[in-house]
Amino acid sequence: MTPQAEQMLTVAAVARRIGVAPATLRTWDRRYGLGPTDHQEGEHRRYSAADLAKLTLMRRLIVAGVAPAEAAEEAKSSTGEVTIKSIVKEFEVREDVVDAIYKALQGFDQAFVEAALNYEIDEYGVESAWSDVIVPVLFLIGEDWANLKKGIEIEHLFSEILTRTLYNRVSELKKPLNARPVLLAAVGEELHSLPLHALAAALCERNVETYVLGARTPLSALSEMISRCAPPAIFLWAQLPKNAEQKYWQEIPSIRPAPRVVVGGPGWDSISCDEVIRAEGLEQACDEIVQALGA
Repeated sequence: MTPQAEQMLTVAAVARRIGVAPATLRTWDRRYGLGPTDHQEGEHRRYSAADLAKLTLMRRLIVAGVAPAEAAEEAKSSTGEVTIKSIVKEFEVREDVVDAIYKALQGFDQAFVEAALNYEIDEYGVESAWSDVIVPVLFLIGEDWANLKKGIEIEHLFSEILTRTLYNRVSELKKPLNARPVLLAAVGEELHSLPLHALAAALCERNVETYVLGARTPLSALSEMISRCAPPAIFLWAQLPKNAEQKYWQEIPSIRPAPRVVVGGPGWDSISCDEVIRAEGLEQACDEIVQALGA
């Protein structure tokens, strides 16, 4: 088999790559002339890398809300200069961004999702991107699972993309204003740690350095970090009530100066949090932590 032949893809292979049904590819070929470049009548369809690029663009434009006929014309005339960022920039309202990311996830278009998230964070900041785009997408994914018992693979994919995107933001911090990092942890058996990564990235935008302990942080690990690092502030996340216990601030080591303890997440709804600060959202959590630094 020649190298050129090896690069040719079947209808099924292309359909899997761009996240559409094989019948959709045949419709695009028949209706819009967006098919294999060198297809001969009576032979099986085989797509080249250039064909795949045009079909990928077609899919992304449709996800972004462009009418199929218009998307097909743009895809056919494309010479490779249409970037994902240029597509994302055309969104007029944030609801369209949410819808586009959700649809892109259904097609496993990781590059599109990453580009859309990075553009939103660049333009509006982590706090706004989290509340206006990321949380609504997570809600749609959660609805699919609650109502249809499907989409767990989409949740895992989006979580991985989010974690990586937010971590990359944190890694950009060069000159933090705090000498001792703030401590962020999801306590008990809590597995939902995405809000911690969002908080770390949002604090990074305010030049605040953090240590993220992540999911399932036991009291012993939290106490050891407090003793060794003397953080000026501690944020404790609990999504589920079973993980929210007062021991996570009552039984930690006593240090001077005493750290400001901030808790977040619906898990804390069922217990008294009078001894600590209860943050109702990402912005308030950031504000309370920054105040603890005296900034």
